[in-house]
Amino acid sequence: MTGVLPLICGGTPFYIFSGRMKQGRFSLFAALMASALVLSSCSTYKKINYIQDVDTDVAEEIAINRGILIQPKDMVSIIVSSRNAELALMFNLPVVSYQAGSEISVTSNQRLIGYVVDNDGNIDFPVLGTIHVAGMTRWELAQHVKSRLLDEGYLTDPVVSVQFMNFKISVMGEVTSPGTYTIEGDKITLLEALSLARDMTIFGRRDCVYVIREKDGSRTTYKVDVRSKEMFDSPAYYLQQNDVVYVEPNKVRAGQSTINENSLKSVSLWVSVGSFLTSLATMIATILLRKPSNG
Repeated sequence: MTGVLPLICGGTPFYIFSGRMKQGRFSLFAALMASALVLSSCSTYKKINYIQDVDTDVAEEIAINRGILIQPKDMVSIIVSSRNAELALMFNLPVVSYQAGSEISVTSNQRLIGYVVDNDGNIDFPVLGTIHVAGMTRWELAQHVKSRLLDEGYLTDPVVSVQFMNFKISVMGEVTSPGTYTIEGDKITLLEALSLARDMTIFGRRDCVYVIREKDGSRTTYKVDVRSKEMFDSPAYYLQQNDVVYVEPNKVRAGQSTINENSLKSVSLWVSVGSFLTSLATMIATILLRKPSNG
């Protein structure tokens, strides 16, 4: 009697032809192995797909993100412009060119000098003096400087531009291109950071992506599951300067780390492999030679 074994995978039926249903244990063994393979392939997407529970074609409200906040040790550039270029010049740091390890002040646009935020969150701005900038966004700092220039009568039409000069993140672990990346602008998400690193490898655990953040003298580690839309609500979804993203390897990759040249040369390893292969061959031979039951 020829039988068909149906398997349901994600609502789709798969059929396994078992030949004659009473061909003995070999038919049963083959059917079980095929079933395991099909079921295994059906569950693979649950391990590697991103945001599996997201509602498609549905608009969801996005929480307002202020952007990157200025912190101690940050470096920012502040450029003041005006129709009166000579007056605006005294509010700008000089542009420098680096040659053979020496600094030479020049007027060409080689490289801007930035303001380094001290441990108290302050910068020393030309003419205006000390400004407390920690906790501000770059737009808030630009508006603050502009307001002071207007209120104190230095300029009548100032235009102030503020940019981060050291906004960097690091991505490591099971990604294709680990490294430290300089970010232009002041907003980057966790998914964008993984894209910069050319995505996770197939060995990366999608449920164990860590974001390590140091802020205000403390270190916080966030664990994010990128398979779930709850990722969007995590404090680590929008990255901050100097964040470290680490993708944990799965068991397969971790197991590979124990196989090295020395272990391959180990006598005990090859004895174990030989013993396993002998046992496997004996089991297969037993199944093939055993007569099918008449029941």
